Order: sequence, then C-alpha cells, then structure tokens
Amino acid sequence: MKLHDKLNKLDLYPLHMPGHKRSAKFGIAGAEIDITEIEGFDNLHEASGALLDIENKLQAIYKSKKSFMLVNGSTVGILSAIYALCKTGDKIIIARNCHKSVYNACMLLKLKVVYIEPEFDAECGYYKGVTQKAVDEAVSANMDAKAVVITSPTYEGYVSEVKCDIPLIIDAAHGAHFGQEGFPAYPKGDIVISSLHKTLPALTQTAVANIYNKELISKFKSFSDIFETSSPSYVLMNSVDICTDYMLKNADEFLSFSERLNDFRSIELSKLRIRNTDDKSKIIISTAACDINGAELADRLRGYGFEPEGVSKDYVILITTVADEQEVLDKLKASLISIDKSVNKSEFKPFKKPFVPNGEQVIATSEISEKTPINEAEGKVSNEFVYAYPPDIPLLAPNEVITADAISYINELIENGVNVISDSSLLPSMLLTKGKN
Repeated sequence: MKLHDKLNKLDLYPLHMPGHKRSAKFGIAGAEIDITEIEGFDNLHEASGALLDIENKLQAIYKSKKSFMLVNGSTVGILSAIYALCKTGDKIIIARNCHKSVYNACMLLKLKVVYIEPEFDAECGYYKGVTQKAVDEAVSANMDAKAVVITSPTYEGYVSEVKCDIPLIIDAAHGAHFGQEGFPAYPKGDIVISSLHKTLPALTQTAVANIYNKELISKFKSFSDIFETSSPSYVLMNSVDICTDYMLKNADEFLSFSERLNDFRSIELSKLRIRNTDDKSKIIISTAACDINGAELADRLRGYGFEPEGVSKDYVILITTVADEQEVLDKLKASLISIDKSVNKSEFKPFKKPFVPNGEQVIATSEISEKTPINEAEGKVSNEFVYAYPPDIPLLAPNEVITADAISYINELIENGVNVISDSSLLPSMLLTKGKN
C-alpha cells in the first residue's frame, strides 16, 4: 500500500512520538499524518516497504541506478556525495558558482580546492554555465583531483552539458523538473542531486539524490545515514509520494505548462527585459537598461500581488512551476507591461567579474581575525563567508584574497537592496579578515 494511503488510515492511539499525538487541539497543520517509524511504516535509513516504493518511483522518473529520498534538502545530498568521493586533504575541482553546501563540505574535509570559472553575464552580474573546455583544462592540470562539482542548472537556469574522466557531482537543485516534456534533459553525472520542493509539487526540504555510478551507491548511503536526520518527517515523505505519482501520471500537464511559458515569453517590453536561459520556467527580468533597480521592481511586483523568488541589483528572478495556471501568467504579463510603461530608459553599466580563480586553496577560517572596514579590505584574506541569499553562492570564502572588484560588487549589491549576508553579521561596514595575502 502507498504511504499516502497508509497515512490516511491511522487508527491506533499513538503512545509514541511526536508529542502532539496527532491532536487537532493544537492547530498544527499536517499533525494528523505526522508519525515516527512505527510498525508497518518503514524506515528511510533502511527502506524496504512504502518508502522503498517511493524511491523506486524516483529511480524510474530519473532513470538512475539508485535514487535516495532526502528530507534535509539538497544540502544533505551534496555533503554525502562529496564525502563519498573525498577523504580529508584530497583535491577537488568545483565551479565558482557552487552553493554554500559545497564549500562547507570542502571546508570540513580540508580539501584542496581548484576553481572552474563559469561564463559570466555582465548585464545582470551572475555566473552562467561552465564550458567543456574549462572542465577539460582543470581536470588535465589536476589529475589527482577526486571529483568535479558543478551547478546545472544554475539558479537562473543555465545548463552545463559536460563530461570528465573523474567522478562528476552535479548540483541540480533547481532541475528536479528536467526530463519532463518541454524541458531540458535531466543532467548526466555520477551523482546528481535535485530539490523536489524547488520546482515540483512537494514540501520544502524534500529532495532526491540520483546515483548513476553503481559503485558509489553504498558509499553515498553510508554518509547520508550520517548527515540525514534520524527522524525523517512523514509529512515531507508523504508529499514526495504524491509528487512522484503526479509526475508519472501527468506528463501532459508539463507539456501544457511548457506551452503556457512559450506564450508568456511572447511579451513585448521596451525597457524591462526578459532574459532567456536554458530553463524557460525561470523568468529573469532585467532592469539594467531602465531607471529602477531589482529591489524597486520587486516592490512594484508586490503591488500587483506577486512575491519574487530572488532580488539582485539589476534583475529579479521568478520561479514558475506546473502549479501556475494560465490566469496567473496572464496577470503577470499584464503587470509587467504596466510596470514597463511606467519606467524610463537609462544607461546600461556592465558588471565586472567579482572573482578570478587563482591556483588551489583550502577553505578554512582562523581563530585569529580582525574586523576590517570593507573599503579597506583589498588584498586582505577573508575569514568568513559572504553571500547573497538567495541563492547562497559565496561572494567571498574563507582564505580567499579580497579583490577590489569583489568589494565593489558586494557594495553595489548592498546599496541596491540585495540581501547580502556574512557569517559575522558585520556587513555592510565591516568584514572579518586574517591579514594580508
């Protein structure tokens, strides 16, 4: 019996966790199906029944050798994948636009990090995909590296179709809907990790790790057992059960969604710009050539009833999914046309790349640090992470030399209302550093 069906037939009084006892008197949404690993309901860490059935559906959808359901987001998959391939002090090659979870794994393992620099969009100031040439050059120069990690699709929707001779981990957190009709093919790598909740009808924190190299299945599982919670939420896993059924039975709805997006992208704007990436469901609206910034555009969209996914200096990003019906896209189109008429053209000023990879480094903090005014930090070494949230891609990492371009980039983001965060919370005026390079 499917997990969803079993959860709707709970009839024994719970003399077990969780403490709300599924009682309606507390008004906790989802409590009616929130249980622990009781008799007949399987165990995510040793799935053999209803939870294994869900993982088998994920395996069928993503055509993997083995798929693991995750309830701590893609982050737990990233940590487990890197630990499965690397030992303390090993070398790893990562794209500079990787998520903070990749950097955290590298820091915990004291890995020697070699960066691949992705292509850069000077209009909006974000990294795009990595090229096969960049991967080949990095691998050729670092044959002792244990793995390559890239992000594909990126937060903005750029795909990197690359191969390499050493294990490839792909953070496809924003690509769970890939492989569905009307969308790009699902990425190919040894381990590919996707957040179901980001682009599919599933609850926040749900994700999947798809293993395509069978030799890595047991290694991955051993580390996911360490990093994954020992109390996985049945409310979350139930949503994965529903999500997988939907995907397997409603391929036509993804095609219809794709066609709705094609219609939306016929919009005619004169000052705002809709940027096209490999994933049509990511709607990036550039303000680079008009007299408002991303934060101001986001506020105007809120005035029309829309909350953006992310806001940067010169663009906003809107995530659409199969849940968005035609009337939503029609209203969004009308809203953007109205906003476009209300703004003026302005001079376009291209971004400079904030970071240029230079050799290998170990991502590490020091107990000895100093507070440095950000505008006096050029040439010093960062002792903390600095990143824009979302999407949690580090603008600075510990042990990284702070450049003038990085300072300028961070200041521009902050001045334009972007949510820039540092580990020390000293921004916007200060950074934690640890001396000169």
